[in-house]
Amino acid sequence: MNVFDILGPVMIGPSSSHTAGAARLGRIARELLGCEPVKAEIRLHGSFARTYRGHGTDRALAAGIQGMDTDDPGLRDALETAKKRGLDITFKTVELDDAHPNTAWIILTGGDGRQVSMIGSSIGGGNILVTKLNGMDVYVTGEKETLIVRHKDVPGIIAQVTEVAALAEANICNFRLSRQEKGGEAVMTIELDGIYGEELGLAIGHLPNIYSSIVLKPVS
Repeated sequence: MNVFDILGPVMIGPSSSHTAGAARLGRIARELLGCEPVKAEIRLHGSFARTYRGHGTDRALAAGIQGMDTDDPGLRDALETAKKRGLDITFKTVELDDAHPNTAWIILTGGDGRQVSMIGSSIGGGNILVTKLNGMDVYVTGEKETLIVRHKDVPGIIAQVTEVAALAEANICNFRLSRQEKGGEAVMTIELDGIYGEELGLAIGHLPNIYSSIVLKPVS
């Protein structure tokens, strides 16, 4: 246990789980989209669904989607800021099977038509865990630099990706692979010790059978 686990992050209140964690989830969804969002559909489960207005979860998610940090004073007015920016945000409540009580399903659409669907939870003290990306299982904490590689499920692809990482002297501390079906689309989530930057993502993106390669920076 570290100081962050005990005290939580520097943030705009009232709750590390309902505001700081929610803002971090919004930031990660924005990074995964890879462009300025114009529409956000946010489906809230459990405690998030019951208390999101009173605890400011809606404002925190909106702030994160707009790229704000957890301690940004603009978090309080994030819903109004979104309207001014032309960002259409809607909130719905849902029941998700086997989900953490503080879970948000965020669907973002960019101005160029690209879309991302992400399910993540605020698990306490401002910490988060993203568990699904475009319907596939992932494991993203936002605490470390993370490679998210969408690719075709073909033999040898894992070896090719990890070889590029090894050439960059990147140390892998967590790896997960999920696929829709054999030979279909798959996604690797690779957490790294250290910061390697966009160059590593670009190098992996040039490999055959890679659909996209994103380097997700640690999210404060």
